Amino acid sequence: MQLISENGEKLGVLPLSEALEKAEDKNLDLVLVAPNSNPPVCKIMNYGKYKFEQAKREKEAKKKQKVLELKEIRITPNIEKHDFDFKAKNIRKFITDGNKVKITVRFRGREVNNSQAGEVILNKFVEALEDIAQVERKPKLEGRNMFIILAKKAEK
Repeated sequence: MQLISENGEKLGVLPLSEALEKAEDKNLDLVLVAPNSNPPVCKIMNYGKYKFEQAKREKEAKKKQKVLELKEIRITPNIEKHDFDFKAKNIRKFITDGNKVKITVRFRGREVNNSQAGEVILNKFVEALEDIAQVERKPKLEGRNMFIILAKKAEK
């Protein structure tokens, strides 16, 4: 088998017993790196340290990962101009942070009979945020709530 030292230098093709002996002399492990090659490749290394370093790298990569959240904004169909602007500003901030936003219009009492008013409000949000957001799910009425989901525009 082809043997590689702990420094990365090639020691040549050796029988298994001799490779194990060299690894034991250095108080290290003999690890099979490429079993399918001809001859198989083994490396002398501290396997425990190798596993620890690998786990450390995976943990670091996981730490840098961005978790996508779905933020929800609740409004009523008769929202005032100031409230609309304030909610639009918050949605803009959420989307620029990389989150998706679910805008929910809650209908109370007989308001549900005039569900077009809710759709108009949702479309106003889409128009106000069209420079940074795109519609991921069209306005949909479920019971007394109508909602839409906005996500960050895909960069070209």
